[in-house]
Amino acid sequence: MSQDSAAFTPERPLRVAVIGSGPSGIYSAESLIKQADVPVEVDIYDRLPTPYGLVRYGVAPDHLTIKSVTKAFEKTLNDDRVRFLGNVEFGRDLTREQMLAHYDAVIYAVGASSDRHLGIPGEELEGSLSATEFVAWYNGHPDAATRDLDLSRVSGVAVVGVGNVALDVSRILAKTAAELHSSDIAGHALNVLERSGVKDVYILGRRGPLQAKFTTKELREFGELEAAGVDLHPEEIQVSEAEEAAIGDNVVKKNLEVLRGFQTLEQRDVPRTVHFRFLVSPAEILGDEQGRVRALRIQKNRLTESGSAEGTGEFEELPVQLVLRSVGYRGVPLPGVPFDEKSGTIANQGGRVTGGQQEYTAGWIKRGPSGVIGTNRKCAADTVALLLQDVSSGVLTPRTGSREALADLLAQHPVYTYEDWQELDRYETSLGAEAGRPRHKVVQLEEMLTHRRG
Repeated sequence: MSQDSAAFTPERPLRVAVIGSGPSGIYSAESLIKQADVPVEVDIYDRLPTPYGLVRYGVAPDHLTIKSVTKAFEKTLNDDRVRFLGNVEFGRDLTREQMLAHYDAVIYAVGASSDRHLGIPGEELEGSLSATEFVAWYNGHPDAATRDLDLSRVSGVAVVGVGNVALDVSRILAKTAAELHSSDIAGHALNVLERSGVKDVYILGRRGPLQAKFTTKELREFGELEAAGVDLHPEEIQVSEAEEAAIGDNVVKKNLEVLRGFQTLEQRDVPRTVHFRFLVSPAEILGDEQGRVRALRIQKNRLTESGSAEGTGEFEELPVQLVLRSVGYRGVPLPGVPFDEKSGTIANQGGRVTGGQQEYTAGWIKRGPSGVIGTNRKCAADTVALLLQDVSSGVLTPRTGSREALADLLAQHPVYTYEDWQELDRYETSLGAEAGRPRHKVVQLEEMLTHRRG
């Protein structure tokens, strides 16, 4: 330990605030408490009462094994050096100035909660929304749970994008209510999907299968659906021998094998079909007299020598009443925190906030929306390493604030503790058990706050 590191002692530890309790936030706290050079205490803030962020509200409800990562998160949140302060919104309940006054360092780990637009006519029509919004709705996010969705009159859905999120929403739409019963999908969404009239789901990629961003496991699941078949246009997945020989990514090779395998599946009499379409771009969303989506006009593409897509001038209309865009996430600025509008991330250099005051960032808001949950672990560890480097060099110095002063600031605010979350967790899982499901989510903020440790 350097002389400057000794500025922090067990009696006066390094005090760090982490804004955001998703994977990157909890991994940041984990890295801080695992190191032994500097005594530390960590406060993790979230605007919602519930921790885990993307794991609770972004991961597909039928992918429960992925959600088991929360077992590791629990170890971090149960550590005596870590506090969870839920239902506290940065910029509203505590300002940046207050954070900087009371913590020696702040790590922003808020993810990328917005989405990118298609930029085509008709995108404002009723029935046109982002996959982000749809995922939040069926996962029971309080911001989206009250959305009034009626799928009983929807026979066709277009999902624009060929990443894993696009596959997630398509799979949820293609599954039966019975298949989804064993998931932790929100109750209101399960009820709506049970009355769904969806017969066709179109997954649209502007380039070919070799450029798709989904992973093989998620793709393969479409060949295992109980009530949905798969349809492809052979010419759209055609790959030349030279192109195939040049494939260097094993995932891309396996994806191509799976797509070709779909063409050999036994034809079944099932009520739904998932159509994988490649080399097509949305050109216009068409509406009816009531301002609702009635169709999506797409243009067929070809690949240029550089690998980009260009339109051929040949168009087609898909009869859909719902269009979900899944063309990328984007970070949202935090009040007062330097932000790079072009990249949609907090302005930073390797994790240090540009022009910041002992401020750091981790996760998607640091590097952009890429990677899987585990990717955030190394990202967070890299940021914490920089923070500790700044402690060691004397760049990061102690501030005068205290937990007691913060408690006074929040005295009139209903802070939700980790113990409170554990009570809500027990309630949700017990309700789920009664219905033969893993969990029955509470989706209204007001109801969440009524479940507290006695």
